[in-house]
Amino acid sequence: MQPLNLPGFAPKVIEKNGKRTIFDPVRRKYVALTPEEWVRQHFVNYLMTQKNYPKALLANEVLINLNGTAKRCDTVAYNCFLAPLMIVEYKAPDIHITNAVFDQIARYNMVLHVNYLTVSNGITHFCCKMDYENQTYTFLKEIPDYNMLEEKSK
Repeated sequence: MQPLNLPGFAPKVIEKNGKRTIFDPVRRKYVALTPEEWVRQHFVNYLMTQKNYPKALLANEVLINLNGTAKRCDTVAYNCFLAPLMIVEYKAPDIHITNAVFDQIARYNMVLHVNYLTVSNGITHFCCKMDYENQTYTFLKEIPDYNMLEEKSK
């Protein structure tokens, strides 16, 4: 798999029924190793080890109902009361982050109403802070530490 612009780690990769799989510690199971999953596992590891996101307050493949259609958020970070704080959307490293990607995560946010939206293809990462009062957003220079999410949600 392609090297990413994220800290390295030693993922558990095995072959299962002739296909490569990677262990997802959040879902506690092996999942198909796709380029997007490679990004997800690196980014989740980064959130947990570098940004202090508690594994117990992260969820992958979160099902939401958007205008009667089932959609899945790639990763959602929650507070201790299980209120969503951040949505993260992943793309494969060869997929450029475009307005369409932000449109996708913004649609998901119509359901979850989080304060932070993050998009990553493993090479480039964007995070924006929502300002619902002024109906705008601000791009941040870096992904916030978990304690910053908690403080801003109070």
